[in-house]
Amino acid sequence: MSYFRITDWDVAYTNGAYVVDGDRWPAAWAGPAQAFRDSLAANGRAKLDLAYGPRTRNRFDLFLPPEKPKGLVIFIHGGYWLELDKSYWSHMAAGAVANGYAVAFPSYTLCPDIRISGIGEEIAAAIGKAAEMVNGPLILAGHSAGGQLVARMVTTTSPLPTSVRARISHVVSISGLHDLRPIMKRAMNQQLRIDAAEAMAESPALLEPVNNIRLTCWVGGAERSEFVRQSALLANIWTGLGAATATVVEPDRNHFTILDGLADPAHPLTQALLAE
Repeated sequence: MSYFRITDWDVAYTNGAYVVDGDRWPAAWAGPAQAFRDSLAANGRAKLDLAYGPRTRNRFDLFLPPEKPKGLVIFIHGGYWLELDKSYWSHMAAGAVANGYAVAFPSYTLCPDIRISGIGEEIAAAIGKAAEMVNGPLILAGHSAGGQLVARMVTTTSPLPTSVRARISHVVSISGLHDLRPIMKRAMNQQLRIDAAEAMAESPALLEPVNNIRLTCWVGGAERSEFVRQSALLANIWTGLGAATATVVEPDRNHFTILDGLADPAHPLTQALLAE
């Protein structure tokens, strides 16, 4: 019998170095994102840099369909809580917008200027502000660190007001990080400053989901094995706690190309995201 043990946590959770031409992301997203913003702004369907809080990065972009929105998708970006902002992802609203949904992309304060728990509070404020602007159901989607943040919103200790949380019909964690304890073993934790108490309080896999939540964990078949495990982990645990869950491993997708489907109105990821 053979056993497997992780001995290098940085290697286990590093993505770009294990993808062909992996260093071209996230820069490869910037051009398509800008083009999408420009296109919708020209039609009066982009509301940019809307404030949801007092800090510099407390801003979100909102993209609107041509008709009255069926509901609102809120996408939370990744970057290990340390990098990136809303500007890289705008074009990934295309699939949902084409299906009649509004889509919001917030930025948030990055570590080490804030703790992960504080980012969660900012995301709750962003969701609340965007929800005031669009009626109908709320759908939360997040990538990587964003997966942790959206799943955190539907736990019993969520920072979201009950009235807003009640509108959430679906949460989709894309390559999400649902147990923060392994991240404590990474060198980046010098900046993140996750301790045992915060890992217990902010890891969705260690928390209980609210009643009647629907969760989809979507991950690429060509991703690092820890991301595949973390996706299966949350769905497995929350199934045992009464949530309706599904896990999808999309073949041949890596940690970056896994998001491509969001730009396609007919892609299975977009269709799963919006399924009622």
